[in-house]
Amino acid sequence: MQEKSGSFIEWLIPFLFILCAGWIVWHLPALTLDWVPPDQSQVDNLRGLHHRNDVTPGLAGPFGGEADWIDYIALIGMPVFFFIGIRTVRRAKMEFESWRPADRASVFIGRVTMMLIVCLTGVMLYEVVLRYVLEAPTLWANELSLWIAGFIFLCAGLYAMQQRSHIRIFLLYDICPRWMQRLFDTISTVLIVLFAFFLVYGGYGEALDKLWRWETFGTAFDPPIPATLKPTVLIIVSLVAIQAVINLISDWNAEPVIHTAADDIDQDELDKIRAAVGAEDIRDLDFTPQSTQDNQSERS
Repeated sequence: MQEKSGSFIEWLIPFLFILCAGWIVWHLPALTLDWVPPDQSQVDNLRGLHHRNDVTPGLAGPFGGEADWIDYIALIGMPVFFFIGIRTVRRAKMEFESWRPADRASVFIGRVTMMLIVCLTGVMLYEVVLRYVLEAPTLWANELSLWIAGFIFLCAGLYAMQQRSHIRIFLLYDICPRWMQRLFDTISTVLIVLFAFFLVYGGYGEALDKLWRWETFGTAFDPPIPATLKPTVLIIVSLVAIQAVINLISDWNAEPVIHTAADDIDQDELDKIRAAVGAEDIRDLDFTPQSTQDNQSERS
């Protein structure tokens, strides 16, 4: 994939996707009432929650239901911005090199996660200013921070799987022949898929029930954290399992990699250290992972 990241569109599209997704999540009861209304015992509860939290009360909708025009614009915008995002995302210099077209979705979700961190930081800074400078704390910043942090934690796991940056112990793996490494990779992928299957199988009913009842957090702000995070757990775990299968296919014919302490060295940071120190004996040394691996091969 083209190695060009950091353009304005890579910041804008994830932010627009977050705006649309956030709007839809906040107004999901209206769409539920219009499309798949629950039984009568839940209708009044959902309608009450929607009317209490509706950002644009009184605005008419295209079909005369609870959902208004902005709800449907956001609903259309989510897949549109997701498609644009996976088409425009580019590999950053420090990211994993081998990409398949299927990896684009996970990387775009990683970009969305990065923008969520920016949003989380903004919410926390806003609360700090209001609480300690203006002495007028909000009722919603703490719960909103928890809510955003939950999505960050889940989505970051998918991005980590695509980047192969999850915690791994290579002591035994590196000394095995390539055919045995493939066996290890297959076993770990099967275990991940089995875990995802049983988690979804066992948690589907509870997640659907929380979503159907639009279970809230029970605070003054009262966000629907249980109703949204529980289904998201199942969705992200399923995507992680799919990404694990993609990784297995992508890495099947890859050359074996010798993992060393040099893997943690950032070349840009090393160049800055060399420039700051200015010593010829340090500047002439090569500490890159490839050089370290070549030196190990020559000694062996």
